[in-house]
Amino acid sequence: MYNTEEFGSYKHRYISHTQNLSMSNRSELLFERAKTVIPSGVNSPVRFYEPYPFFVASSKGSKIVTVDHITCIDYCMGYGSLLLGHAHAHVMEAVKSQLDYGNLFCIPTEKEVQLAELISKVVPCAEMTRLVTTGSEATMSAIRLARAFTKKRKIIKFEGCYHGAHDYVLVSAGSNGIGVPTSEGSIEGFSSQTMVIPYNDPSELEQVIKKEDDIACVIIEPIPANMGVVIPDKQYLNEIRKITRQMDIVLIFDEVITGFRLSLGGASEFFGIKPDLATFAKAMANGFPIAAITGKKEIMQQLAPGGKVYQASTYAGNPISVSASIATIEKLIKEKNEIYPRIAKTCDRIVGGIKDELEHLKLSFTTNAIGSMYQLFFTPEKVDDAKSAKKSSTVMFKRFYDELLQNGIFIPPSQFETCFVSNAHSEDDVDKTVESYTDALHKVKEVL
Repeated sequence: MYNTEEFGSYKHRYISHTQNLSMSNRSELLFERAKTVIPSGVNSPVRFYEPYPFFVASSKGSKIVTVDHITCIDYCMGYGSLLLGHAHAHVMEAVKSQLDYGNLFCIPTEKEVQLAELISKVVPCAEMTRLVTTGSEATMSAIRLARAFTKKRKIIKFEGCYHGAHDYVLVSAGSNGIGVPTSEGSIEGFSSQTMVIPYNDPSELEQVIKKEDDIACVIIEPIPANMGVVIPDKQYLNEIRKITRQMDIVLIFDEVITGFRLSLGGASEFFGIKPDLATFAKAMANGFPIAAITGKKEIMQQLAPGGKVYQASTYAGNPISVSASIATIEKLIKEKNEIYPRIAKTCDRIVGGIKDELEHLKLSFTTNAIGSMYQLFFTPEKVDDAKSAKKSSTVMFKRFYDELLQNGIFIPPSQFETCFVSNAHSEDDVDKTVESYTDALHKVKEVL
């Protein structure tokens, strides 16, 4: 899920938990079994950390329970997917109801139409929607659409932004910003069509666009969440919209993380900026596997069978995930004036507690937060791009992560990730979290 070249290999990035967590016996035994039948013992590299990951048995609300019967407050929340919390009753009921009627048809259903109508109702740029299954599939198809629409080849992405595990975007900046593969097996001919530039630097974007005359699209996470959460400078996204519009370049907002989380209409609604295309996943169905490409009708109509841009998927519009998505979005529409302020307030309380303790301990670390997303960076410098994020101490983060887990707080096990608050996190959860952060920061200070 992450650009391992930019932020170090996952074996070093995904941090070990301490040996004395009492998460040992069953998790350790399961991991040994897994390694014999699953590459590296995990089905995604983000789930591995040394000496072995703990295994989960169940979840509910803001909590996960390990196979060793240990309960943790969860701030990974499916890497942002679970906006309403684990096993949300309304969403689960919708899924259970659909199961009685079947789980896969590969034939259109009324619910697919209903979901597309809901998305058009709340997402500013969504004149038309194509449902797919994963975020990677959505961004890959959006890029293909942009190329077909503009009849141009190259794309621009931003250092530290993640757009899936396909060859055009699994790249880092090489000489002159030309993309180079970050995974063996990728083809340099693909990655060389991608220009990689720094985030939060509109002048750099403008220079590249003026120099290159074959740019089909600019794809960006409006709020990057894969180098730790990074906030766009004031007017930065507006400048990108202005530049791309002037140069007839398709602007793609990758809202796989921010969509339905930052606000009902995602970052587009939050910042008041309408991209040409946008991609969604994660919180769209509160964790069920579904994604979407949305955007201008004139671009979206190029998709087959009516257009010449081929995109197809057996599981597109899967009725289980569609039902979960309808239930999630309807819940958010009905209660948006309560849910979004509540989770923002919860996040603010956590971040406020962290800042108070940093000040008390005279520790010059950096916190970034927006809406229901936050991260503590172990660097005194402002973190506003990939270069500044990489100045964070992963050694200090390792100690910090271990201490939090010891106290029953689970955050994503990397400095270069984002913590997510859900509507299920309670005031008691916040009190416990701030207390645990305080204890962990004291332990970190001891080793400075």
